[in-house]
This record gives sequence, structure tokens and C-alpha cells, in this order.
Amino acid sequence: MEDIAVLYARFQQCTAVSTDSRQDQAGTLFVALNGPSFRGRDFAAQALAKGARYAVVDDAELVASAPDRYSYAPDPLLALQQLAHYHRRQLAIPVIGITGSNGKTTTKELVHAVLSRRYAVQYTRGNLNNHIGVPLTLLSIRGGEHELAIVEMGANHQGEIELLSRLAEPTHGLITNIGKAHLEGFGGVEGIAKGKGELLQFLAATGGSAFVNTADTRLPALAAPVANRITYPGPTDDYPAELLAAAPDVVLRLFDGTVVEAQITGGYNFLNLAAAAAVGAHFGVPTPDIAAALAGYAPTNNRSQLVRTGRNEVILDAYNANPSSMAVALASFAARPATAEKVVILGDMFELGTESEAEHRTLGELLTAQQFGTVLLCGPDMRHAAQHPGFHHFATKAEAAQWLAAHPLTGKQILIKGSRGMGLETLLPLV
Repeated sequence: MEDIAVLYARFQQCTAVSTDSRQDQAGTLFVALNGPSFRGRDFAAQALAKGARYAVVDDAELVASAPDRYSYAPDPLLALQQLAHYHRRQLAIPVIGITGSNGKTTTKELVHAVLSRRYAVQYTRGNLNNHIGVPLTLLSIRGGEHELAIVEMGANHQGEIELLSRLAEPTHGLITNIGKAHLEGFGGVEGIAKGKGELLQFLAATGGSAFVNTADTRLPALAAPVANRITYPGPTDDYPAELLAAAPDVVLRLFDGTVVEAQITGGYNFLNLAAAAAVGAHFGVPTPDIAAALAGYAPTNNRSQLVRTGRNEVILDAYNANPSSMAVALASFAARPATAEKVVILGDMFELGTESEAEHRTLGELLTAQQFGTVLLCGPDMRHAAQHPGFHHFATKAEAAQWLAAHPLTGKQILIKGSRGMGLETLLPLV
């Protein structure tokens, strides 16, 4: 591999970094990543033809054929990560790392909304929060332009947050919560706590600061090694907050008494809002601006979206699901003021490993206790939740769609939630 400083000099001549030759390549540095069924170097020439300035490939002969256009790296992914880390070292700005079992993307979006009231902020777009997405986010930060950065970090195995922390070198960190997500990869809730806690370990070792959600009983102990701790939302914390209403939308009181009416539903989002308020206050955003940012945020991308279809009122929360997020979503939906019959449409929870059957059975017990009007359960694992005689179970989403087409729902309150791979948002046109 050529010297990282040489590759960085080429990067500085480019407008952006790309790993997908199908995207616009004008002025980019194209990194030819390999996949299980393809070799990235096969798309490098196409990227250059579409306007990429340089391409990083693992083919020495290709590099020799046009050294002014190609850079050699035996492992393009490693080169991408090293380049991102090198770039991070050139940046003298705060970097906030955000992870957690639930709510990290919503929290990231809220923190961005708040901090943008005072700073020029770069942040993770979409769900680019893994070993590829985090380097791309870091490389999108412009030192002379951005004053602060927010990096979302996702993981489903121990060691991944440690890697992402070493790449991003966050000066501040926030764990939204510790819940039952990716049980299969982490090996249980204690494994999840250890994996997410890798962010706190990095901050402790580097003198960073941690925003600590004291409402999650595991987090204060995990954060104890971090010398600089900013706490929320308890009454004796640095930035207290109080939940005043959870439905139809969240209403909360901030640390100075300001009341905020958000455009987001569900009591579980209170902690996401409180986290963003704490981060904003710590970084000196005036409280009126914090309140305006929180009140102005409208969720998108199938996360706690309130959708009025013309026939029904739908809470579309189909971006992802795990036992923890399912439990709080169902509790919040049950507590929502009833203006019509309540219908739940739920899909399988993925990545639960050997705990899948037990967790889906527990979900069925929660559903039985809530006594919703109609319950539709979709996916092979949901058969374990379909223990109540009134529940409708469908092995596939296509079967659920057929039922909805044959039994039109009108005048209902509907919750749609499932793991990303279920894609339950495609059922929205049927409700």
C-alpha cells in the first residue's frame, strides 16, 4: 500500500469519497471495496469514466497501467479506514459519538437539529454507522467548514464499537440505552452492555466526556470510569427534564422550566429529546433555540412517524425492532388516548439467536395483556407470539398484505413495527 500521506494528498483534491460506482462520481475518490460476490476493482474504470478523480484498488497491474489515476491498497477497506483516521487526526473539533440499543438514530437527528442552531455541524447521514459508514462520515467532515461532528456508531458484536471509537476518536460520547438488541451477536444483555460500553472505555482512556442517561440503571456504573460526566434527565442531574405527556405527541419540561411540545409520539422518545437538550446546553446552545429545534423536529424514515392515510391514523415505526423497543412501543401505543379501535401489525424481531422463541413468546404475553382490538403478526418467528386465539398470524408479509386487502381497515389507530428486514412499511398503502 502506498504511504497514507500520499493517498491523503489525493483525497484532498477530491470532492468526496465513494464506494458505489452507481452513484454520481464527479470529482470523487472511489474506493473499490470487495464484497462476497464481487471485486471492487471491476467497477473502478466505470467510476473513473463517470468523473471520479482517483480510484483505490487492490490490483497492482491496474495501478501500473495508470498510476496517475489509481492508488494501490491490498485491502481497500483497511485503506478507507486508515484514510478516515488520518483525516480525523487533522481535525481540531469536538466529535460526538452516539450509540445504544434503541433510539440512536433519532437521538443523532435531534442532537444535530439542536447543535445546528449555533454551529456548522456534520453528522452521520442515514444509517452509515458501521465499519464502512463511519469512515465515510469522517471523510465528509471539512475542517475549515464544520465546527462540530456527530458520528453514529452501530454494532452487533463486541469489539465493533471499540474499532469505531479508535477510528473516530470521539471527544464526547452518548449511549442512549442498553436493551435487548442483537442478542445473537452480543451474547445476552450483559454482552450488549459490555459492547456499547466500549465507547465509554475509550472516553475514559482519552480524557473525553460522556453524556449519561441516568434513567437507564446500567449506564451510570458503566460511565463511572469517565472523569467528565454530564448527566440527564433526573431531577438532581446536570440537565433535568420531565415528561409531561407522551401522546398524541411528547411534551416535556426542560431544565429551566421551558415546556416543549414535540412532533414525535411515544414516551420512549422523551429520553431522546432530553439527551439532545443536554448536549445542546452543554455546548452553549441557548435554551430558546434548543426548544425550537426539538419542537421543529419531525421524524422520517419509518421511525415513530405519525401518518394519516385518509382512512386511519398510523404510527409507522418499521425501521427496526427488538424486544426492548417492542415493549416500549406497545406500552406507549396502549397509553395513547383511544379515539378508535387500536390495531397492531408486528413483524419478526431479528438477530435474537437462541433467545428468539422465548422473546417472541414474551411479546405475545405483552400483547395479550394489552388487549388491542386487532393483532396481526407477520413472519415465521411471530408464530411463537400468536398464542391468543384472536391473533392473526401470517408466515409471510405477502399473506398479511392479502388479508389487509380482503379486510380493509377504516377509522383505526394502527401501530406498524418490525425489524428492518421485514420491510413492513410496504404495507402502508393497504391501511
